[in-house]
Amino acid sequence: MSHKHRHEPGIDEFVEGIRNGDRHLLSRAITLVESSRPEHERMAHAILDRCLGDKRASIRVGVTGAPGAGKSTFIEALGLEIIREGRCVAVLAIDPSSSRSKGSILGDKSRMEQLAARREAFIRPTPSSGYLGGTSPRTHETILLCEAAGYDVIIVETVGVGQSEIVVNSMVDFILLLMLPGSGDELQGIKRGIMEIADTIAINKADAERRNLAAFSKVEFETALRLMPEKHPEWERKVLLTSALEGTGVSEAWQNIEEFAATMKQNGEWNKQRREQLRHLLYTIAEERLKREFYNAPQVKAAKEQVEQRVLTGKLSPFTGALELLEAFRKK
Repeated sequence: MSHKHRHEPGIDEFVEGIRNGDRHLLSRAITLVESSRPEHERMAHAILDRCLGDKRASIRVGVTGAPGAGKSTFIEALGLEIIREGRCVAVLAIDPSSSRSKGSILGDKSRMEQLAARREAFIRPTPSSGYLGGTSPRTHETILLCEAAGYDVIIVETVGVGQSEIVVNSMVDFILLLMLPGSGDELQGIKRGIMEIADTIAINKADAERRNLAAFSKVEFETALRLMPEKHPEWERKVLLTSALEGTGVSEAWQNIEEFAATMKQNGEWNKQRREQLRHLLYTIAEERLKREFYNAPQVKAAKEQVEQRVLTGKLSPFTGALELLEAFRKK
């Protein structure tokens, strides 16, 4: 019985397909980027190097907020608004991962059915693999591929886990923080770090019965923003009221994002921020590779157990133990 072999595209085919907006090849390239197999990594980086030359005037938007703030419903409404304006949108929905299986808990596109049905939209759920920062380890590279495929707006929906979400700030141009009416009491704790990196705050689910509570929260958040250091001196951060369910405030949110892009481009901050993002990506990948090389080195594997035992029994300090492992690593 003959088995049909799956066609494996080469680098040229991948690059050409991505540039022509082939969603199937884009998805397969992202899978290569997310893989930790060395041959996949080599191919993914060869594709990325070729795609980097396609400078697109895209806008990268991070949407964050606590679980339950209605991120998916809001992003779907925002995506449909962007499409109505004649643009294409890619959504990278970072799903919380199961710490045991490393699989994606939410795992499908069912949360954005209307948007997923549009050919101008590309939705990619991706597991965060327990990665701190509310994003997936490969999110930045995926953004670059989506831009090469011609998507005008890339929306990154983050897990919503707290201050570690600040990592998303190193890969997007604009951060929209979604809060719920009556969530002003959260200002004191976990949300402060995220508020400092937000470019705009939207109080979502400001529906009919919660309108008054939302208006009160708006005043609270505006006061809190005034007490915080500016993120961009020439940009005044606003607090918007939105209801993705009723469709109110979504077009204002998109208008706000466009105003931000225009302001940043005018004062030169936009390109400066993009260069910073590339610098960050360079060192993040270098650190990740070094770490992997370190732990996979046979001499480190050989010394690890013994050093660990001596540290755990108090015969060796963790500091000296770490230096011993580094010494072992250097003796290649």
